[in-house]
Amino acid sequence: MYRLSATLLLWALVFLSAAPSNAAAQPVPVPLSFGVVPQQSATRLAEDWGPLLAEVSRRSGVPLTFQTAPSIPLFEERLAKGLYDLAYMNPYHYVVFHAAPGYRAFATEQGRKIKGILVVRNSSPYRKPSDLAGKTVVFPAPAAFAASILPQAEFARLKIPIEARFVVSHESVYRAVASGLQEAGGGIQRTLEASPPDIRAALRVLSETPAYTPHALAAHPRVPADAVARVLTAMASLADDEAGRRLLAPLAFKGITGARDAQWNDIRALKLEALELPSSP
Repeated sequence: MYRLSATLLLWALVFLSAAPSNAAAQPVPVPLSFGVVPQQSATRLAEDWGPLLAEVSRRSGVPLTFQTAPSIPLFEERLAKGLYDLAYMNPYHYVVFHAAPGYRAFATEQGRKIKGILVVRNSSPYRKPSDLAGKTVVFPAPAAFAASILPQAEFARLKIPIEARFVVSHESVYRAVASGLQEAGGGIQRTLEASPPDIRAALRVLSETPAYTPHALAAHPRVPADAVARVLTAMASLADDEAGRRLLAPLAFKGITGARDAQWNDIRALKLEALELPSSP
């Protein structure tokens, strides 16, 4: 049985007290679906997240099933429809989908702020963002916050004209740049660190953006607050033992810690344009 530390108990109580009073009465599917933003291929995400979620299920007694989507835009559509019970989403997604359909943050990665990075090949002659003026730069998806929105905002701030192209995932960006198919691309340090060694070794970080609150682990309002608190306790416990740390390592996570909605006010302060989702039948 995993005990709550004083700090974690506080987070759990905050989540429980802030939850809608009828949350426990809402019917929920068993097991709970856990959606992961597709920063990498579905196969790679399943390999990295599947064992971790299985262990969290065991420790919490709350069964979780891994889910993702073929692309970030489709993941966004599914979040908008509330199709995931729990989800790991980027900071911009969290702000948008907290407003509707009401996802509520309960955890985030421990000890890291999120920055956008620009990567080039190690052998590239480019040394600063202005060297990319007039070049094509690849990004995962229009609403990928740190990997797409932040680097493009920096190009705009510096008045550096580029041609943006979108290639589905962080993994696709890194492979395209490492192979020489593209000059440069946007990503984040965590997914770069989690890339295969040969891809990582072929790339160099050209620049970084300012830092912001990282991805959110959030729950749909229909999920009982006590179930979320148990999942949080189990996730936070992973950093406390060797077996748990081995499961965190493929994600390049130091740990997972409790979080509250106000931590993403730095994203709200950016006053980004509303996310436009394609209409679905």
